[in-house]
This record gives sequence, structure tokens and C-alpha cells, in this order.
Amino acid sequence: MNRSTIVMIPLALAGLISSSAVAQQRPAIRQLGAVTAKTAETFGNIASVRALSDGSLLVNDIPGRRVVMFDSNLSKFTVVADSTSATGNAYGGRTGGLLAFRGDSTLFVDPASVSMLVIDPSGKVARVVAIPRAEDASSIGGGFGGASYDGRGGIIYRPLNFRFGGPGGGGVRIVGTPGSATPAIPQLPDPPDSAFVVRVDLASRKVDTVGVVKTPKIKLETKSDENGRISISSLINPLPVVDEWVVTPDGAIAFVRGRDYHIDWVNPDGSKVSAAKIPFDWQRMTDEDKVAFIDSVKAVRERQGNSPLALGGAFAGAGGGGTPNVQININPGGPGGGPPRGSPPPQAQVNFIPPNELPDYKPPFFAGSVRADTEGNIWVRTIPTSAVAGGPVYDVINRKGELVDRVQIPAGRQIVGFGPNGAVYLANRDGTSLTIERASVK
Repeated sequence: MNRSTIVMIPLALAGLISSSAVAQQRPAIRQLGAVTAKTAETFGNIASVRALSDGSLLVNDIPGRRVVMFDSNLSKFTVVADSTSATGNAYGGRTGGLLAFRGDSTLFVDPASVSMLVIDPSGKVARVVAIPRAEDASSIGGGFGGASYDGRGGIIYRPLNFRFGGPGGGGVRIVGTPGSATPAIPQLPDPPDSAFVVRVDLASRKVDTVGVVKTPKIKLETKSDENGRISISSLINPLPVVDEWVVTPDGAIAFVRGRDYHIDWVNPDGSKVSAAKIPFDWQRMTDEDKVAFIDSVKAVRERQGNSPLALGGAFAGAGGGGTPNVQININPGGPGGGPPRGSPPPQAQVNFIPPNELPDYKPPFFAGSVRADTEGNIWVRTIPTSAVAGGPVYDVINRKGELVDRVQIPAGRQIVGFGPNGAVYLANRDGTSLTIERASVK
């Protein structure tokens, strides 16, 4: 080996290292484009929005128990479905879900009636069809974006992964001693920390599993006092390492993995591809950091009450998953039943794991933090790893699984949907009320 060859080897290695470093650099954070329209109508909360090609917008208003349709300027709206007799299209007694359907048509899934309203582009209910699997009505129509139409005749969703008794519940029942004033309450098994994502064909009702995701881990414990009052305590991790999933407009499914931050793709033809790891500023958490984080979550919860946002965003619902999907039915007393009839309702309590059980590194995102835009890009609301002034920062990942952009939205906002021509829809919370804004991507 001559001298020139020896010199060239280190130079070549240096070049490879330099190229690798460049490839792993994260794009600079930029600001979202200007707001171009805003609703005068306010909401207590919204589950999801559905933008149509002409700029009009369907909104699922949870507290108002209605679906409304705004014009392209977000200035006027009509009621599509509500809980009164005003429209003749009942919202139902439970939270419903809004799904993009064929073309500009939309599905409103009503778990209470086990049916789906097909809403045409003008905002009229064209017909009513049955939910393909009645036992999964709450999973498909839960209201927090937990289901998507794949464009090929199927609905993709995550079924409820833990149930106690009740019609169709299965699993473990909460059982008491018949006739006893102090029912025997067994220790509940912990909900699983993973869940299936499935596809159900609307025509054949056939169900296929398309993937598995890691979900927030929760521990449950029940107690009963001498008056038959049941308390249910949950011990949760407010900073869990989880997976998320979302369906792109072409019908592909992106499974965003939280442990090493990469995307596993399931393409429309069923083929699977794992993309490279996405560059991320992994922040190690010291023992002091963990204690401070738990204290901050407790403080937020005390200010905001027992709500999803108060739990550090771990269970905030957004497209492609969201809440831990735990359903608990306390059955009335009687033969083989639970607590005596007339017993006080169960009291739920939320506690947090000890700080030393938090992960050693901050995960890249919380549950419910992933959405897909109309171009097939994946937007991930990231957990801050350093002090960044302003609102949340989203990683924008292309169809190849590559990080191509980082976008910061204004403070107090959250992305709730995307529309044609680069439209981004934001929920803007001001105190207890919420308005919807439309901004441009750039």
C-alpha cells in the first residue's frame, strides 16, 4: 500500500462522516403561514374537522352535540346534525366521529344508533348505513379521530383494547357478593400496553389486522367501602413511550414508532417498508428532571382539572389514535352482578407513577400527536427538548419517511386538520372557548 493510498483512506472516512452528519441535521424551525380566516362561532371543544375541496369545513362539536358546516370564509354555517329536532338528523347520546369518505362526501359515525350518516358535499344527509361491526361502534365513532376511510372500501381503526363486562364487553367483570352491602371487588388486571390496528371492509364486514402499536401503560386498582362505594384508581405514566398511526390520502398507513422515532409504512397494496430513523434531539432526563416533570404535570392538572390536556397531553385525542381506549362498565347488582342497586357511582382517581419510573430520555411525541396532510406528509407534534419560545413545533415527514420541515404554530393553537391548497386548520383556545382558524402552510 503506497503513501497516497494511506492518506486517502482517512480522507474518505472523513467525507463519509461529514455526509452522515449533514444528512442527520434537523431543518431549522420556521413559522406557519398567515391566518386567512377565522370563525366567529365559538366551541367548548371539537373532536375533528373535515375540509372539502371548495374550502367549506365540517366541524364535529362535542359539547354542542352537533355537526356544523362552515362556508369557505368560515363566516356562515349550517347545522348538519344535532341533538334536537331542528334538523331531523340526531347527533345521538354519545360522542360521534367524523370521517372523510369518497370524494367530498363524509361519514358521521353515531355509536348510539350503530349507524353512519353519509353527508354529501352540500352538507345534506344523503343516506344512512349501518356501522360494519356493531361491537366496535365506539372505536370507529369515538369522536377523537380514531378511524379513517382508506379510499378502497375499508375503515381503519383501533378497537377498544380493554373492557369489563357489559353487553359485548367480554374480559373481566367487576363482581360483588349478591345481597352483600360490601361487595367483594377483585383486583383488576392492568390494561395492555399495546393494541391492534385493524381494517374492516364495508361490503364484506371482514376484519384484518394491519399493525400493532404501543399504547400508554395504565395500572388499575379498585376498592370498596362499607357503603358499597367503589373507587377506581389509575396509576399512569405522563411521559409514555408510545407509537402512533395515521392514514394518508393514498390509503397508506404510517406507524410512527416512539422508541427510536421512525415510520413503518403499510402501502395500499399491503407491502411494508421501514424508513430510516428520523433525526431528533434526544434529551436525557436526570433524576432531578424526572421529579420536576411530575411536579409540573400535577400543577397543570390542579389548574385544569382531570382532563386529557391536564395529563401532560399523554391522552390528548387527535388524529390516528389518541386516548388509551379503556372502557369500564360497573354492572348493577343481582345474580352474578356487581355492587348493590342504588350504590353511589364509582369514583375515578388518577395518580402518577414515581419519578424514577419515567423514561431516561424524553420521547419524541405524546399519544394523539400525529396527522397527515393532503399531500401525504406526516405532521408530528413533538415534545420540546429545550426551551423554545412560542407555540408547538411539528416535524413534517414526507412519504419516504424523511424529515423535510419543522413548523411552529402560534401559541395556544393545535392543528386539527388540513385542507386543499396548503390550508391548515387550527383550534385556538381562549379560556373556556375555542375558535377555528385557517392558515396557510407557508
